Amino acid sequence: MDYIPRQITPLILRAEKYFPVVVITGPRQSGKSTLARTIFPDFHEYNFEDVSLRENVANDPKLFLDSCGDKVILDEVQHIPELFSYIQVVVDHDDQRRFILSGSNNFALMEKITQSLAGRACLFTLLPLSLKECGAYSERATEDLLCNGFYPSVITGKRPFDLFYPSYYSTYIERDVRQLKNISSMNHFKTFMRLLAGRCGTEFNANALATEIGISSPTVKSWLSILEASYIAFTLMPYYVNINKRLTKTPKVYFYDTGLLCFLLGIETPGHLESHPLRGAVFENLAVIELLKEQHNNGKLPNLYFYRENRGNEVDIIRCDGLHLDLFEVKAAKTFHSDFTKNLKYLSNILGDNVRNTAVVYDGEYIPPSVINIRQLTTKY
Repeated sequence: MDYIPRQITPLILRAEKYFPVVVITGPRQSGKSTLARTIFPDFHEYNFEDVSLRENVANDPKLFLDSCGDKVILDEVQHIPELFSYIQVVVDHDDQRRFILSGSNNFALMEKITQSLAGRACLFTLLPLSLKECGAYSERATEDLLCNGFYPSVITGKRPFDLFYPSYYSTYIERDVRQLKNISSMNHFKTFMRLLAGRCGTEFNANALATEIGISSPTVKSWLSILEASYIAFTLMPYYVNINKRLTKTPKVYFYDTGLLCFLLGIETPGHLESHPLRGAVFENLAVIELLKEQHNNGKLPNLYFYRENRGNEVDIIRCDGLHLDLFEVKAAKTFHSDFTKNLKYLSNILGDNVRNTAVVYDGEYIPPSVINIRQLTTKY
């Protein structure tokens, strides 16, 4: 399978016409460099993962910018933070210069962009492939999709998932963690990763995790922030605006890719996932991340929440679109039951006219009204 076109492409091409700097962030191996060189074929590319290049540029940033050309792609640019101030000077002097910057460390990038390139840069986030982008591949069995995940090199057949994710974890995640935080015990961190995966789709309790691992609660929170900065995991906040005080205010935790999540859970094959007790949580993770990808691919800020009352009533996903709310209940079952809609009806009565759409997202083929298969999630709603 050749290059898979990315949904976000028209937005990036449009931004390049108006902004001297376009920034593409996202997880490692999500296709940032491939996308940039494909849609900007006349740009010169420099990858700062190359240590020797990095050292040369760091020694004389101005010389590099004077000689690199008017149209350049700079990959993993967060490795040379001093370069941002020089780019600011260059584009202020000549607004015809064009820079495409990519990076996988959101904190480092955003800090420098805010300091040096505010008003000069347009930012985008490229996550792994969506079901919509996968085309015919998305029609494979659900367990195959969940285990394989959605990184381009796996989808295109360049890397088998059972080899890709162990390598991805040791090559990128552990290395990035060491760069971002001085962790004294990687064994504790590995335990943290496994336990966090086991809590996917549940409310994040730092104290409980800390006790189980034998570390402090602030350490757990710090490690989660590292995973968020590296686009490994993220939190979904509860929706509680102007309703009542009976609602939970603790976020849920999810992963940016189900293939990595399955690896961390020790799920080695699609067959293993079929009977796994956390299959429902992995399936729910897929629904959440698909909606998140759709928002990023359309240039929108993420605006997803969940609803849960302390007494138990819960709706898995609330998507806010201006004054409108779309409610989604996620069920991993392959057989539809009428009680799947119970919580949607309950919350719709509370939120009233603000609710635009409600849908049950499940894994079956029978599609009654207001019910969709997971593959229809971002095409129908």
